[in-house]
Amino acid sequence: MTFDFSKRRFHLWFERLMAIAATVNFGLVIFDFTYVPWRDFYLNRIPEVTTIYDPIKGIEPHRETQQYLKLVNALEQQMSQTGLQSPQTATLLEQLRRYSSDIIETNPFALANKTGTLERIKNRMRDRIGEESSRTAFNIFWSQEYLLKAGWQKEIDFFNRSIRPLIATNYYRAIGENGEFIDEFWGIDAYFIVLFGLEFLIRTFIISRRHVGLKWQEAMLWRWYDILLIVPFELLPFLRWTWLRIIPVTIRLHQAKLLNLEPVRRQATQGFVASLAQEITEVVLIQFINQLQVSVRRGELTNWLSASSKQQPYIDLNNINEIEAIASLVVNVLVYQVFPQIEPDIIAILRHSIESTLDQSPLYRNIHNLPGVGNLPHTLSQQLATSITQNFYSAIVKAVEDPVGAKISRQLAQHFSQALGTQMQEKHTLERIQSLISDFLEEVKLNYVRRLAQEDVEQIMEQTRLLKRGEE
Repeated sequence: MTFDFSKRRFHLWFERLMAIAATVNFGLVIFDFTYVPWRDFYLNRIPEVTTIYDPIKGIEPHRETQQYLKLVNALEQQMSQTGLQSPQTATLLEQLRRYSSDIIETNPFALANKTGTLERIKNRMRDRIGEESSRTAFNIFWSQEYLLKAGWQKEIDFFNRSIRPLIATNYYRAIGENGEFIDEFWGIDAYFIVLFGLEFLIRTFIISRRHVGLKWQEAMLWRWYDILLIVPFELLPFLRWTWLRIIPVTIRLHQAKLLNLEPVRRQATQGFVASLAQEITEVVLIQFINQLQVSVRRGELTNWLSASSKQQPYIDLNNINEIEAIASLVVNVLVYQVFPQIEPDIIAILRHSIESTLDQSPLYRNIHNLPGVGNLPHTLSQQLATSITQNFYSAIVKAVEDPVGAKISRQLAQHFSQALGTQMQEKHTLERIQSLISDFLEEVKLNYVRRLAQEDVEQIMEQTRLLKRGEE
């Protein structure tokens, strides 16, 4: 017992460890998947992240835009040293005007899919200068006349606050020989793939040994969802469905009892089960009714009643004639249990019938009016009805208990069944009965099955859950 308990604890511990590893791997996958779209956020808020992860995604500073920002830095230093109107400052401003025109014309933001960023830069510069052309706006902005008039320190502050952060987000991303962007995330993912691959092989081996007769391929499919953890999606561009790893991760967390997904599973399957239950019920009912209709048209109902058809062998499971047995059981119940309880009612009915018949006789009315007779006719009627009832009941009991009477009763039931089957096999009667039963079944399909389709299956599912909770 102690060994089994320790084994279960180790198994739970191992499941939790692997579930945590799968969660960490999925977290890294999601981070890698969203890194490029969210790189601007990391660059502005957590620049250390971009310093570490940019090389993994093949991202490096864009030379053209970085050179542009370096020129702006050089301009700031030059103006601080020699002033705005020096020849050195004029040379730097000329270079900035030329670089601005080149950036607008060549769009170095396109490779990083940041053309929208370039449009924001141009719009801000247009609004600052008040020109329709972004090229003209940049030429005016990087001129000695404008900076002298507007105040070069204020304009440089505007550039560093509104323009520089947008230009700094641009980058260059190298492209590999396969035509795709270089992505070295597979080097990180490979460690997890090896880990889960070894676990998958060990689990497959254990499952194949535990279940005798289970093939290796079938054992591998036992935990098919783990395959999603060992497929290197990053190496297969057409299979970059990394989000599918959420399936094995959630299953592992649930199995390790780190996450309770039972309410989610119940809610997720409710709609599916409800819809499927309704469809299956309708199909089964319609198929069952159709089969009954076919059986009736083939005359199988008459064959069952007669139990003597030669068209198809009749299969007897217990060597008992069920019809005769049922008839005998019903007779015993009527004689020994039902009849004694209704005997007073039968006597009352017989007495009423006798008195009604005698009242129609003139002689009985004259006797009833004779002096001294009184209630004698009613007493005689009561005794006569009681005597008839008791004699009839005694005759039935004797017939049932008497071996000869029982034999005659069985013969009666058998002859009745044979006679009924023979009469029902008459063409006119059989066709009429088959037609009526077939029409009745068709009405059942049109009315009750359609009504079933209108039932609120969700309400039925809720009632089922309440019943299960009551049992618990």
